[in-house]
Amino acid sequence: MPGARISRGTRVTLRTVEDDDLPFLQRAYANPELRYPLGAPLLNQEELEEWLTDENADRFLVCLDGDRAGPGRPDDADDVHPIGLVTIEDADWRRPELVYWLVPEVHGDGYGREAVSLVIDYIFGTYETPAAGATVYEFNDASRGLLESLGFDEEGRIRKDRFVDGECVDSIVYGLLRENWTVRPRE
Repeated sequence: MPGARISRGTRVTLRTVEDDDLPFLQRAYANPELRYPLGAPLLNQEELEEWLTDENADRFLVCLDGDRAGPGRPDDADDVHPIGLVTIEDADWRRPELVYWLVPEVHGDGYGREAVSLVIDYIFGTYETPAAGATVYEFNDASRGLLESLGFDEEGRIRKDRFVDGECVDSIVYGLLRENWTVRPRE
């Protein structure tokens, strides 16, 4: 069951990731509709637990909260539905890098834009960093469009960077400067 509320937008809530969320995360990372676009390897429960304890990352469970969901850790009666994850990697020693995904059932509904906006607000409110970044595969038009809609600029290309779904693909590096970000109104 998701943890305490970290931030809330109009439609999505960012909550802490708890041990009870491992089955949801493991199912998501095993789903080929997510695993291939992320270039993520299959992880068993032990590997996923180790990944989640990485101290160089902040992780946010993206949830759709119902009217009964409070700010604390929900109990079984609360109406909280996890739909994805946003991670900030390496913020303690270099430019924070975003990694994000939503379950395929909610793709195209605008939840990703709202969740990533909330996390960018968190980054610039928490870390003394001049910029935030993200890297996406060339074929991931939806993710590239999301970043560009939030003001990220394409900064470079890493050719034949990863082996994804049977072929080597390019990665596109994006960046957003602090001075180009304004706190977005909640969707």
